Amino acid sequence: MARISLDCPNSFPGIPLSVLTVPMENKYKCQQCHLVLRKPVQAQCGHRFCVHCFKQLTSSGPKPCEACRQEEIYEEPISILNSNEVFPDNAAGREIASLPARCLNEGCSWTGSIKEYEAQHEGRCEFERVKCDACQNSILRTELYRHIERECEARTLNCKYCKMTFNFKDIKAHDAICLKFPLQCKDCGKKKIPREKFNDHSKSCAKSKSACPFSEVGCKSVIENGKLVDHEQISTMEHLRLLLPMVLSMVRTRADASGPGEWQEDSGLGLYRAPEEGVNTGTGAAATGQSVDLEKKVNALENIVCVLNREVERSSITLEAFSHQHRLDQEKIENLSNKVHQLERTVTMKDLQLSETEQLLRELQFCTYDGIFVWKISDFTRRRQDAVAGRTPAMFSPAFYSSKYGYKMCLRLYLNGDGTGRGTHLSLFFVVMRGKCDALLKWPFSQKVTLMLLDQNNREHIIDAFRPDVTSTSFQQPISEMNIASGCPLFCPLPKLAGKSPYLRDDTIFIKAIVDLTGL
Repeated sequence: MARISLDCPNSFPGIPLSVLTVPMENKYKCQQCHLVLRKPVQAQCGHRFCVHCFKQLTSSGPKPCEACRQEEIYEEPISILNSNEVFPDNAAGREIASLPARCLNEGCSWTGSIKEYEAQHEGRCEFERVKCDACQNSILRTELYRHIERECEARTLNCKYCKMTFNFKDIKAHDAICLKFPLQCKDCGKKKIPREKFNDHSKSCAKSKSACPFSEVGCKSVIENGKLVDHEQISTMEHLRLLLPMVLSMVRTRADASGPGEWQEDSGLGLYRAPEEGVNTGTGAAATGQSVDLEKKVNALENIVCVLNREVERSSITLEAFSHQHRLDQEKIENLSNKVHQLERTVTMKDLQLSETEQLLRELQFCTYDGIFVWKISDFTRRRQDAVAGRTPAMFSPAFYSSKYGYKMCLRLYLNGDGTGRGTHLSLFFVVMRGKCDALLKWPFSQKVTLMLLDQNNREHIIDAFRPDVTSTSFQQPISEMNIASGCPLFCPLPKLAGKSPYLRDDTIFIKAIVDLTGL
């Protein structure tokens, strides 16, 4: 009998009985685990085992077959289980593989054969609950990765600041002691300061506040570190005033300790009293000790006063420099202000020139030089509503000319009428404008003028013509931008523009002016 290799790294015990959807025959049951045979092998006694179970049974050497004993057919050496006397039972394996099976996991509706169960579904079911290695909780297989990465309380993390490894449940305790953990300064608002450097920052922070160095002599100011020098310069006199009582007190104490005598001046030690003759020697020795201590204190105070005097001198020099710089800055500001005013005037002039240029371009765009001008007025309905409401009662046409150097003229139109035609007619007027070559022209203006509202079907135009009254100021040489308009207040009844009017199409009308050039 050929020996079977039992070194199967992925072997498992039998398949649970409840996986089968049909009653199981005993011949498909493992004699060791009593489950459905998985990779069945047959011993020489005829009993079947899972390869995993047989391997465990014979791992320490040959064993007697318990099934043979229970069935009272035990017979040596046939009933001895030996790894050398076992063979794979392929026939039984094929029969078991074809048995119908189902998934035992709650919520899973999978069905198939035992072969499909082992190959495709077992260990892969989305509804199978598996144990988390870290926290030992039972988790759905589909949620295991998310649980390990985000939810498991026992998962291992690396601190993103110091890279130290710790359990998730200890994250708050670690953050409280992590030397790299970022802190924010409450004084200056600076963020991301490592905890290990926070004390150094607090000492150097310009916004951090501390007591004035002269607090011991009475200064009650609490100053930001960055403004301490300014405070010392500004409060120099106040600090001297606070020091004065202490200095005087020290001097009086020294005088009392040294006894009677005369004050003399010493360039090195300041003032002292010369001892009188006949003073008791013991008393003088005690007084001398006190005097030495007082001299040290007075010397220290004198040094402080010297430092303050130097600060006062330095502050005076700095103040003078600031005053000089301030005057220079004021002069610069004044010069810059003058330049700004000059630039503003230049910009204003440029804007005016630009406006005149734009006006000239508009005139040139529609300008004619033959005394004939066609004026297209679009968006008629809105414009007439503006005229009725009084927002824009009149509108002027672009200028046109009788010739290149001739009369300059334009038209003035009242869409809701003017004078006797108000509310009932379109009123159209002719206007003589001031031109560049008026001095070369014949005045008063006396050419015949014809005004027309064009029928857009080219059938029946509305026409009105007149010859200028040479005595009217409307036709004299203009002395302002334009003369008073003259023309036809009853040019066209408004009802003619209602409905499907041939004069109004696509919300647009056309007005034509013809100046007779005869005699020019």
